Amino acid sequence: MPLNIKKVLVCDAVDKSCVELLEQHGINVTYKLKLPVEELCQEVKNFDAAIVRSDTKITAEVLAAGAGSLKVVGRAGAGVDNIDVPAATANNVVVLNTPGGNSISACELTCILIGSLARPVVPAGQSMKEGRWDRKLYAGTELYGKTLAVLGLGRIGREVAIRMKTWGMRIIGYDPITTEAEAKAAGIEKMTLEEIWPLADYITVHTPLIPATRNLISTETLAKCKQGVKVVNVARGGIIDEQAVLDGLESGKVAGAAFDVYPEEPPKSAVTKALISHPKVVATPHLGASTAEAQVRVAVEVAEQFIALNGTSPKYTSYAGVINKDALAHYQ
Repeated sequence: MPLNIKKVLVCDAVDKSCVELLEQHGINVTYKLKLPVEELCQEVKNFDAAIVRSDTKITAEVLAAGAGSLKVVGRAGAGVDNIDVPAATANNVVVLNTPGGNSISACELTCILIGSLARPVVPAGQSMKEGRWDRKLYAGTELYGKTLAVLGLGRIGREVAIRMKTWGMRIIGYDPITTEAEAKAAGIEKMTLEEIWPLADYITVHTPLIPATRNLISTETLAKCKQGVKVVNVARGGIIDEQAVLDGLESGKVAGAAFDVYPEEPPKSAVTKALISHPKVVATPHLGASTAEAQVRVAVEVAEQFIALNGTSPKYTSYAGVINKDALAHYQ
């Protein structure tokens, strides 16, 4: 049964290609960016669907306010951390995201950060801007022949593996779902976490943030790693314990770290700020999906899925990003 989405509220800035595609298929689009919660609760009553990126939080309060009218919330991006999915399901609101749209951009940033830990281009570039010529200070190491552990072998993890193998790295990986054959196809030797810790020169995480992955890299797991291991997080803040990495940087157990994501964004905690300002840390402000190409891709993917849910187009028939199939069943 089609969802009959006619009016869409865009809550965060998305690429115009999303709006254009929806309007071409007879769906009205209204832009109201970064609304305060009270106003958002009033507005959602007037719409069949809403589109968000990261700024707007779709809480239980917002979903309750939209009950009876709101049918779908689409997130232009991967993950749905800013949407209360159980509350959405309870209110028969379908939640969907665009899991593939950011993959290449997040993968490429990961690879660049791995490279920036091997060759200290960030501090070297800064020293040049400050008028210094510190050749000896910024010597690095080769990636060739080193071992990269990829934790989480979904789209992004596998893309990282394919690229870094080309640099001559040995790729080992862990994922509870991916099969050994799937891992092998991407050039990854699948192992258990206990086998991985002592072998890795670099560790990059590509998992969702769930109870099982919170502090996946911790004081306890770092203790099992090589002296001078380097870690990268372009996935979700909280998968790597920041205090554990800070302690590791001070003791020498960790030789470098790169972070694009944080438990709180923008960061406010003393621990996160100390981590960001550490000379052996490369920090970026959640740029994983911040490319022109990814922004167009995620915007279009949200629109395509809305149109597919309406069942009005022979071209757009897939809504693979739906997170809560239970809510969808209510309309079928």
